[in-house]
Amino acid sequence: MGAKSANKNLTMAEQADIHELYELSVQNVENEVEFLQTTFRELTGRTGYLFREDFCGTASASCQWVRQGGDFQAIGVDIDPAVLEWGREHRVGRLAPEDRARVSLIESDVMQVETPRVDLLAAFNFSYWIFDTRDTLRAYFVKAYEALKDDGIFFCDMFGGPEAQEETKEKTKHKKRGFTYIWHQAEFHPVTHYMRTHIHFRFKDGSKIKKAFTYEWRLWSAPELRELLLEAGFSKATVYWEGEDEDGEGNGEFAPEECGEADLAWIAYIVAEK
Repeated sequence: MGAKSANKNLTMAEQADIHELYELSVQNVENEVEFLQTTFRELTGRTGYLFREDFCGTASASCQWVRQGGDFQAIGVDIDPAVLEWGREHRVGRLAPEDRARVSLIESDVMQVETPRVDLLAAFNFSYWIFDTRDTLRAYFVKAYEALKDDGIFFCDMFGGPEAQEETKEKTKHKKRGFTYIWHQAEFHPVTHYMRTHIHFRFKDGSKIKKAFTYEWRLWSAPELRELLLEAGFSKATVYWEGEDEDGEGNGEFAPEECGEADLAWIAYIVAEK
């Protein structure tokens, strides 16, 4: 039996790649890199060239970063060797050779890694929420501070709103790709803000990938994060809030905001200046 014939007998779930599905569902590295560079220029008056991506996973943001041109370099740090290997093959490996040489992936704990001081450092996809006490998160923020050049900037993201504290499932259909992304907030403890979440995928042939990814985090609030960043040494920590289109939906444009909107669910960036 040929490979094509064998594949016909597999379900869509069996043929799918969870890393590809994840990126299609939750990442837009083109927009992320544009936000990083635009914001960095606005705050420092110069272009940032050396970027570090903590909890980099497949390192897609790092790969997008070096596509800006021959002077741009990226360092990706992640503790999971399997996902780094996937990123080397499927993301770094698909770059043009001259771009590939300017991406460095490091298998390490972000609390222990040593890298050259960078212009920008980012911790996205809420990954740093694995630090679930003030002391451990502050210690990570200190590490981020120390990893930056004198005018360097640290970027992280967060989510919140009343719906963030519910045990619920949110489904997003990707009709062109033939799958549904399911964000499952399986457990939330109001006393500690511990939360356990899963990502599931369901396909148009009825097959499923359950618990493709599972996370155990503390749900941090914006004031807590800003206070800890300042305690870690940053001079300023600004929330960048998403604007709205004419239908009241998020428009993907983020700007400094001191109040925000009392939305049921929201995502924002925090930009910390050294």
